[in-house]
Amino acid sequence: MAFDFVTPIERRSPKGRASKGHYASQKWHRYDANVLPLWVADMDFRSPQAVIDALHDRVEHGVYGYGEVPATLTDTLCQWSARHYGWSIQPEWQQWLPGVVPALHFAAMALTKPGDGILTIAPIYPPFLAVAERTGRQAQQAMLAEPTTPGEPWQLDIDALEAAITPQTRLLLWCHPHNPTGRVWSDHELTKLASVIERHDLWVVSDELHCDLLLNEGASHRPLAVMFPELAKRIITLWAPSKTFNLAGLTSACAVIPDAALRKRFAAATKGFLPDGNVLGLVAAETAYREGEPWRQALLAVLREHRATLQARVALWPGVTMSAPESTYLAWLDMRAAGLGDSPAKALLERAGVALSDGAAFGCPGFVRLNFGTTASQLEAALARMDALLKV
Repeated sequence: MAFDFVTPIERRSPKGRASKGHYASQKWHRYDANVLPLWVADMDFRSPQAVIDALHDRVEHGVYGYGEVPATLTDTLCQWSARHYGWSIQPEWQQWLPGVVPALHFAAMALTKPGDGILTIAPIYPPFLAVAERTGRQAQQAMLAEPTTPGEPWQLDIDALEAAITPQTRLLLWCHPHNPTGRVWSDHELTKLASVIERHDLWVVSDELHCDLLLNEGASHRPLAVMFPELAKRIITLWAPSKTFNLAGLTSACAVIPDAALRKRFAAATKGFLPDGNVLGLVAAETAYREGEPWRQALLAVLREHRATLQARVALWPGVTMSAPESTYLAWLDMRAAGLGDSPAKALLERAGVALSDGAAFGCPGFVRLNFGTTASQLEAALARMDALLKV
């Protein structure tokens, strides 16, 4: 089956207004029309046709009242989990909600009290760093170990993690696979992490949003709760179809919580803060997990090609290094030696017309995150602009 990952889709609407065929987009409307955006984790590909067709059918029904999570969706996710992760989850373990970021905050409110410590490991997806402050908790942070040789992977620094833990630390916000470095953590690293979690009696939120986009051939994802079943009673696992199938705007995610008591605490924390499920998002999620596998496999082939393109380009840029991402469509570039000043992202925006995510927001100034989940022609256009600034 052929899928079109080549044809660019116009995503900018005139003057930022929605019109037929053009719709407002954070990615494409934050910056001027002359800027090429490779920043937020939003791909420029049409979602699977099966999802589009299912949404058409639901829209044609014409009634969009309060919905509920259908048994067909929970059963479909159970089947996906068993097939792809070897984890036999149950429908009642699933707590569907509008996004992973709300889930991080609900977990903080459910599992900690004001003044407790919430630990993150930087660099990390920026909302992780804001959870403690937004919920009146104590922000605690450790750093990953940078590559000792350019191009080698980032590593989990267990000593730094241990040093950041205090008697107040109650919750670890974990990212697996990792955003922004693209690391797929090794069994050795995860075994050490599990030991720390158990020794310090920590709750864990494991954000596994990018787990269906492993780029290395033959790689498969193992949820943290599967690898260490003795820890499952203290882990909330977060999944969503948003990154894998480009459905972010439909706001559907799932917290998988095997332990009944933990599930009850989490559900109680959401009361009064969440709307009912997005009826279109639930339809899209179910269809994606049930029928989207051929599209996902085709997408992975495209992303591998784009990763190779980016690796070759970075090799031509003095002072820029990149650890090849092992997952997702996000690349983490070290530009501290590129001669672009304190904010390479700002320099690239102003001098090259390319918008990337600023590493400072992830806890690492001097780095940028680049989204290569776009068409080859759009990626090439952006890289050509960066060549003009970076290539000798």
